[in-house]
Amino acid sequence: MEYNTQKTQLHMPEYGRIIQQLVERCKELASKEERSEMAMAIIDFMGQRNPQLRDEENYKHKLWDHLFILANYDLDVDSPYPFPTMEELAEKPKRMEYPKLQGDFKFYGKSILQLIEKAIELEAGDEKEALIEVIANNMKKSYNVYNKEHVTDDVIFRHLKELSENRLDLTGIDSLEKSKIYYTSNNNRNNNSNSNNNRSNNNSNNKNQPNKRRHNNNHKNRK
Repeated sequence: MEYNTQKTQLHMPEYGRIIQQLVERCKELASKEERSEMAMAIIDFMGQRNPQLRDEENYKHKLWDHLFILANYDLDVDSPYPFPTMEELAEKPKRMEYPKLQGDFKFYGKSILQLIEKAIELEAGDEKEALIEVIANNMKKSYNVYNKEHVTDDVIFRHLKELSENRLDLTGIDSLEKSKIYYTSNNNRNNNSNSNNNRSNNNSNNKNQPNKRRHNNNHKNRK
């Protein structure tokens, strides 16, 4: 009985013993043309055995790299892609540089910085003022969630001015409640509330009308 420990080591166990044996057989072929033809067949078989790789970008390139690894970096065939070396695969990836957030104002997030840059680029006008007020409102929500305490509007205005390097200023507004956005949203909310109240009143009136008709009919019958 032959044990797996006595067989050739599997360089990529996820492909199984069958593909490993095919690769070893490919290496034993005499001519490069035959090896290249068999390598193409092995690549197709590897793709069939691992269909999830087809959803990835450049999956063919990845299969050829895997084939070379299965051959223990010793395979002389015609490949559409350059084969990786052991040194390249052993090389550690470069350290990823994470974005540096704004010091003590990390809780505002990078999206606020992007909105601030967008607001700075806009020309002066209603659109720019509306965007600045949106930014201030979102800053206030983020501050309250992170610090779990109420913050006054003048603190938000000071932070906004500092984050924008004095290029955005809301000091002319007493509070966010007096901004255009606040009045617009509140008016819409009040209008929706009034329409819902009117609708409920109409429904209640409609429900009472059949009772009045029934009462009038009963009164006529008694006469």
